[in-house]
Amino acid sequence: MNILAVADIVGKPGRRILERELSRLQREENIGFIVANGENAAAGRGINREIKENLLNLGVDVITMGNHVWDNKDIFSIIDDEPRLIRPANYPAGCPGQGYHIYRAGFNKRIAVINMSGRVFMPPLDCPFQKIDEILVEIGDKADIILIDFHAEASSEKTAFANYVDGRVSAVFGTHTHVQTSDERILPGGTAYITDLGMSGPIDSIIGMDKEAVLKRFVTGLPSRFEVAGGPARMEGVIITLDDESDKAISIRRFSLQEQAGEK
Repeated sequence: MNILAVADIVGKPGRRILERELSRLQREENIGFIVANGENAAAGRGINREIKENLLNLGVDVITMGNHVWDNKDIFSIIDDEPRLIRPANYPAGCPGQGYHIYRAGFNKRIAVINMSGRVFMPPLDCPFQKIDEILVEIGDKADIILIDFHAEASSEKTAFANYVDGRVSAVFGTHTHVQTSDERILPGGTAYITDLGMSGPIDSIIGMDKEAVLKRFVTGLPSRFEVAGGPARMEGVIITLDDESDKAISIRRFSLQEQAGEK
């Protein structure tokens, strides 16, 4: 089974290139299940009902989130009733939404998708290492395949987390930094891993945002409003192949698809 993990979708450019490339990639690579991070999908901050529906209609099976999950207030009207939209599971008890869900996919496979957040240089949430232990006990034998979107800043924390769950889950893919890493591999216990999927958003930008506003903040230290950049976009992520019998990872491959200048 081939699983597609799509990097953080940033604003309209990110949604546009998904609309252009996702169905083709799904067809050519025989993709059976698609996970995409959507925490920046609505103008770079959060997600709303319309965009959620748009991504699902394009073929995304599960939308994961991150530290911007609550930035668009529309989220509160949809997250409790949409099992295909999950937020980091290590938010404190009582937060809306759910941190994982189990889905059905090709060959009647049961696929658990878990969203987790790191804590290094990130909001102080519950410990992701202790929380994942709890969740894996809850899941038990209810899932054949377990995928984790680990939304975190520090590469050391992402790598540590992946090694902590190695052999207990099918894949861990990092999100949040919007810069694709080149360390995709199968860990010793059989878990597919990459530190960061990258970004699905505008190429000529600073991690998706208009350069001038970001540079102003760095140079002057003054607050400035960030806006999603325009121009051609790039869609990034990985394709993970699992053995149909054992559900173990066989391979993990990066991809990066770019629009050309002048494309809209």
